[in-house]
Amino acid sequence: MPELPEVETVRRSLAPGLEGRTIRAVSFCWPRTCVGDARSTERRLAGQRIERLDRHGKYLLLRLRRDQRSSLLIIHLRMTGTLLLNGRPGAYTRATMSLDDGATVVFQDIRKFGRWQWSEELPPRLAALGPDPLEIGREAFAARLASRKARLKALLLDQAFLRGLGNIYADEALFRARLHPERSAAGVGGRKAGDLHDAIRAVLRDAIAAGGTSISNYRDGQGAPGAFQRQIRIYGRAGTPCPTCGARVRRTVIAQRSTHFCPRCQRRR
Repeated sequence: MPELPEVETVRRSLAPGLEGRTIRAVSFCWPRTCVGDARSTERRLAGQRIERLDRHGKYLLLRLRRDQRSSLLIIHLRMTGTLLLNGRPGAYTRATMSLDDGATVVFQDIRKFGRWQWSEELPPRLAALGPDPLEIGREAFAARLASRKARLKALLLDQAFLRGLGNIYADEALFRARLHPERSAAGVGGRKAGDLHDAIRAVLRDAIAAGGTSISNYRDGQGAPGAFQRQIRIYGRAGTPCPTCGARVRRTVIAQRSTHFCPRCQRRR
């Protein structure tokens, strides 16, 4: 599933072509891509001006306005969703959007898990998500960490704790901070809490700079793949030498997700 860096990369790649444009029409080729009634949503979106593209965790937000009334188009790419500016429709096209300048946005989704939702305001389930990891400060992060007893990896995947982090970047951040993924969050304080905060921000920024991670079918809004997979140090590297100490990288399962760590660099205590 695209995580924060991928969604941010999609936002940046689409914003110049979408912001300030007016939606002429939206068509759902796969009605279940739409949350709610597809035909009603198509009518609501026609004529809306796209004021701005934002990101909320792993969600892309198109901030809309028509007749002095604002609303949102919320897009969740899920596992295989791809938004392509002036893309060519094909067998996996689930929705299309045409704009007033003749441009189009094509939504491709092999697995059909992606969703589009029109809403007058941010839905409660999204408003309840935790802070953005690129915005929260060190002290606030440390305070949130100290109040939780969950294992670190499980906590970092909890969108109510921080929104936008996923499996790849949680593993990479824990490795950079030299913290074991099964360590209790409440037991990480002081300098180590600050190290984890800094590691999370650093790995996310590095991934955004690289255009995200393309392990399967991820592409940005222009159809370009990401390149951060070339910089991955620990995720998916079970059985290979740790890039820091040479010990064999191990794999375990935490919160039903594959988790990778170095047993020497990331000790439990």
